[in-house]
Amino acid sequence: MTGQHIGTTMLTRRTFIAVTVAGTAALAGCAKPTGETTATNPIAAAEAARPHTGRTVTAALSPGPAEIDLGGTVVRTLAYNHSVPGPLIRANVGDELAITVTNGLDHPSSVHWHGLALRNDMDGAAPATPNIEPSSNFTYRFSSPHPGTYWAHPHTGLDADYGLYLPVVIDDPTESGSHDAEWIVVLDDWTDGIGTSPAQLYDALRPASGAAADSGMPGMEGMPGMSKVPGVGGVGTSALLGGDAGDISYPYYLANGRISTAPTVFTARPGQRVRVRIINAGSDTAFRVALAGHQMTVTHTDGFPVVPTDVDALLVGMGERYDVLVTAGDGVFPLVASAEGKNAVARALLSTGAGTAPGPEFRPPELQRRVGAVEMFTAAPQVVLDSVKTDTTLAAQLSGSMATYDWMINGRPFGDTVPLTVRQAQHATVTFTNTTMMWHPMHLHGHTFQVIKPDGSPGPRKDTVIVLPMQKMTVALVADNPGIWMLHCHNTYHQEAGMMTSLNYTT
Repeated sequence: MTGQHIGTTMLTRRTFIAVTVAGTAALAGCAKPTGETTATNPIAAAEAARPHTGRTVTAALSPGPAEIDLGGTVVRTLAYNHSVPGPLIRANVGDELAITVTNGLDHPSSVHWHGLALRNDMDGAAPATPNIEPSSNFTYRFSSPHPGTYWAHPHTGLDADYGLYLPVVIDDPTESGSHDAEWIVVLDDWTDGIGTSPAQLYDALRPASGAAADSGMPGMEGMPGMSKVPGVGGVGTSALLGGDAGDISYPYYLANGRISTAPTVFTARPGQRVRVRIINAGSDTAFRVALAGHQMTVTHTDGFPVVPTDVDALLVGMGERYDVLVTAGDGVFPLVASAEGKNAVARALLSTGAGTAPGPEFRPPELQRRVGAVEMFTAAPQVVLDSVKTDTTLAAQLSGSMATYDWMINGRPFGDTVPLTVRQAQHATVTFTNTTMMWHPMHLHGHTFQVIKPDGSPGPRKDTVIVLPMQKMTVALVADNPGIWMLHCHNTYHQEAGMMTSLNYTT
């Protein structure tokens, strides 16, 4: 990934500091709590059951104000270590990660390790992990039981719509070599420092703020397209997303921190098999991704392998990750991530030889051919969960409207939520019922789940899944990671407006 580096240091011995709490009490500093044992603390017991290599990977992150060059356009924003994306963090399954975060922001922050089935008190989302106060530091310590493509971002307010994100890769050292090169592509929708700020966008979306314009039509105040605030509205529709594509039209869409007129370049040799790890770090945008002149073979989604499936393009919602294999052609080829329903693109280049890439207005024909979406994929046999056994059934009804911008789960906003509950070792199903006219990428912390297809057959293993308007989606999970875990829409603005609850373990 151009301009990125591995911000890790391998140590020769394992430094194990068991940092946890009894139940879900607040955690302070990095000292070992008195009296923690695996016998009395289920979070510690779950951590002890994970694989451990005895090695520690360390990294330091400093969220704070930064001046970022997006490719001739320089912005003042918030970023990790003055870089967008932030530094790549990479480890093997079972390594302990020790990531020290020093908060250089003027408000509390956190780092959520999106998709990792880690210990609850290191999840980076309150109340399981306390936020980090300004000018303070905190060390996240955890191991990862699963390989895959993940990422990290704050779980505080609207901070996810700034430059605060970074890729995380957990490798399986026993995995056979299926590729010759690796390309990490992080996609984003961008407004900070160029257009309307995230806070202004949120105020404009909520009619109670008074920022939205009066259209002159009763009941239409605050509807997208009816606001005088730049960025709110003006979004088209998408058949793939079942209707409205989103709430916000962004000034730019980025691939690896660069605008489409100044793309990063990944170099390979003709004939090489390239593993492309695609991460959507956006806040309100699904991307339809294609590599001009190439077919993509989807091998993983949200870190877990699927039965290899050939596609020409791929739909990636906010928070989702897909790994694909391509056999590199000879020349210069744009990887185009079309902002679904928004008439704009993010772009990066694959270069294997002589040639000139087409201009930023080019749209590869692959975008209109076989588009991979969740229903097309099936988990590889070795990672299929037992979705037949069900000890408890849970319901998550998604409600709200654009007119009032009052997004909820089970009829309640997050401040008034009634948590979903499970007990340790239960097999649970969760049915998302979307009663709204918007699509929602639903994300569960600390777990992966098995998507259940309408015919009852197993779909892919995921932690983030698109639930289309007026549709249902059922997933199965095993309750094997005790704690309090957030369950929410990964549209930053829907989450902030209330579409979040929690999955709580009870005894």
